[in-house]
Amino acid sequence: MNVRAQIGMVFHLDKCIGCHTCSISCKNVWTDRKGMEYAWFNNVETKPGTGYPKKWEDQEKYGGGWIKKGDKVILKVNGKFTSLGKNIFGNPYLPTMDDYYEPWIYDYSHLFTAPLSKTQPTAKPISRVTGKFIDIKSGPNWDDDLSGSELYARNDVNLEGITKEERDQLNELERLVFFYLPRICNHCANPTCLAACPQGAIYKRGEDGIVLINQDNCKGWRMCISGCPYKKVYYNWSTGKSEKCLLCYPRLETGQAPACFHSCVGRIRYLGVLLYDSDKIPEVAAKDDEELVEAIRNELILDPYNPEVIELARKNRISELMLDYAKRSPIYKFVKLWKIALPLHSEYRTLPMLFYVPPLLPIIGQTKNGTYDQKMNDMSSKPQMSDIEKARIPIKYMASLFAAGNEEVITKVYRKLMAVRIYKRANELRDIPEEEVKEALSKGNTYPEEIEAIFQLTSLPTMEERFVIPPLNREVSIEQYEDPFVARSATGFGKRVEPKRRW
Repeated sequence: MNVRAQIGMVFHLDKCIGCHTCSISCKNVWTDRKGMEYAWFNNVETKPGTGYPKKWEDQEKYGGGWIKKGDKVILKVNGKFTSLGKNIFGNPYLPTMDDYYEPWIYDYSHLFTAPLSKTQPTAKPISRVTGKFIDIKSGPNWDDDLSGSELYARNDVNLEGITKEERDQLNELERLVFFYLPRICNHCANPTCLAACPQGAIYKRGEDGIVLINQDNCKGWRMCISGCPYKKVYYNWSTGKSEKCLLCYPRLETGQAPACFHSCVGRIRYLGVLLYDSDKIPEVAAKDDEELVEAIRNELILDPYNPEVIELARKNRISELMLDYAKRSPIYKFVKLWKIALPLHSEYRTLPMLFYVPPLLPIIGQTKNGTYDQKMNDMSSKPQMSDIEKARIPIKYMASLFAAGNEEVITKVYRKLMAVRIYKRANELRDIPEEEVKEALSKGNTYPEEIEAIFQLTSLPTMEERFVIPPLNREVSIEQYEDPFVARSATGFGKRVEPKRRW
């Protein structure tokens, strides 16, 4: 057992309001620069929908992630050197400008310099690539709130697995059914961007698992972009280097939450330490699809209270403070203890360290005498949110997103989430019979104390409870090769020598 520490994340989708504050804060800090105008380290998509870049989940088009071959996994892009040799003069798996969008600004100066006219002057959009006027046809959140439309929802890759009857039923209600999906780099335990890089420019920090790109080593081959199935690596056309989300590690090293986490209006984001067994990565990544989620939970991620895990962590020089923070981590509770947070598309086998609490399915109701009623009929008092089989979004769709197609896994999560909702509703409104509450607890495999703990951390958490940021001791780590008092003036994303093209 090779115990490692990893900064893990959880996004609670039931609380996301789609305000894009996280995206804007990240944009202002990291990618508001020449060459990165089109890049969004953080973006929020509407599901069902095609996302950003368009249809990023279609790995037949982009060739990202790992594929299972016997008891091993191999890169879908056929290895970093093989892929480089075949595609050195043109990578067929790269997203194009049309897949992202052509970034633009507005000609605001025209509002002040326009001559007198009978019509109101307008600020026309100008391409940040060509500098010419353009007609805007797409954007990073172009399908925001509209993914239920035929233009977007019908092209969602995850809809391919549901039956025609379910698809027709979804299409009838498509304008009413959607939810938000914020995405950043998952900082995976088995990252394909790292494995696909022929230059060895991508690395995973040993002390916290954050995946970074060395700007000095990067030669702009862009195999990392093809390799990443989540398309969270971007090419800076100005510097000729690849860039990606760095989880705001300069902020983490000073005890602050990443910018997108700190600015989140819905307070959906949680951050903390996970302990995992790096020796288990090849075995877990090679599991069959239906076994992946359970393998990540039970085999890869370790229990910080286990004496054997603690002993081996100490041998790996994981500090006592880090172990203490791992025990207090909200990520450990969501993923390992309560088992209600799931990885996005675990079938890509990158073993993502960003997990999602899936949104509760839309409530089925009826309008009767001008009043919207949540009851199925007059004889039932059970809130219809507990009727998973009759939900407007098919379970198979949610399983495709969060459980590698395993409907049993996603159903168990929903049983527990709905047990929390029913139990708390029964306590507050007292409109649900005790027998139905007991039935919900039994089906959800939970109990009142656990429900109260889940409710506290999801509904009433303080910032200190959401962000349990360990002391990363980076200043101690660099003492082996550099004076920390000299290095502190050059830490962060900035470089002592500005990255430039080689030609």
